[in-house]
Amino acid sequence: MDLASILGIVLCFVMFAYGVIDNAGVANMDRYLDFPSAVITFGGAFFAILASNTLSDYLGGLKSFLLIFKSPSMDVKGMIQKIIDLSNVARKEGLLSLEEAAGELDDEFMKKGILLIVDGTDPELVRGILETELISIEDRHKKKISFWEDLGAMGPAWGMIGTLVGLVNMLYEMDDPSSIGPSMAVALITTLYGSLLANWICAPVAGKLKVNNANEIMLKEIMIEGLLSIQAGENPRVIEEKLKSFLAPGDRIVQADGGEEENG
Repeated sequence: MDLASILGIVLCFVMFAYGVIDNAGVANMDRYLDFPSAVITFGGAFFAILASNTLSDYLGGLKSFLLIFKSPSMDVKGMIQKIIDLSNVARKEGLLSLEEAAGELDDEFMKKGILLIVDGTDPELVRGILETELISIEDRHKKKISFWEDLGAMGPAWGMIGTLVGLVNMLYEMDDPSSIGPSMAVALITTLYGSLLANWICAPVAGKLKVNNANEIMLKEIMIEGLLSIQAGENPRVIEEKLKSFLAPGDRIVQADGGEEENG
């Protein structure tokens, strides 16, 4: 589980609840609850997104909310070390020896690359195939990210629609001065709901999905460069130095003589 996402969403609600309680008191929290406003804002926003997507894409977008709570396996250092190990095997026993190693891998992307190399595929073709798959993966991720960005834009928009509906009703009741304050408050509730949807849910979800996408793409780019370097017969030390360039200086690994990792 990704503790940061859970804590972030929960603490955002706590901050909002504290502001409400501190200003209105526990007894008056119902001032911030209005069912018609919720229907206009949340219903309008979600159904507008439904209208702009296919049903399968819409359901997939909703399900992607759960992805922010999962901790993706992004062991970049471990992946670099695995590639270095494979380069040592290929250097000593030849590229065909990598076929056995591919069967032990869990990552299908890397396994596919190794099998292409073992089959003697031209390096440029190997790069083309893997980069095409990488583009497809990123496009699928961007579709999920776009879903939450669009929903975040719809929330405040439908909140404003609800506010305008409330203002129209308020203007019709201007002959009763005592109703103006409560009517204005109800009108503004929809704007509040829209802002909550956009900034409490949609923006954080889209942001976390972007981070996960960037990390996964970087990991697969490392795989591509590493595998092509192995195919080219480069020295394992050269491969290591090449792959380390993907990492921040403080995260780079250095192979000591004893094979242990040190932070550089």
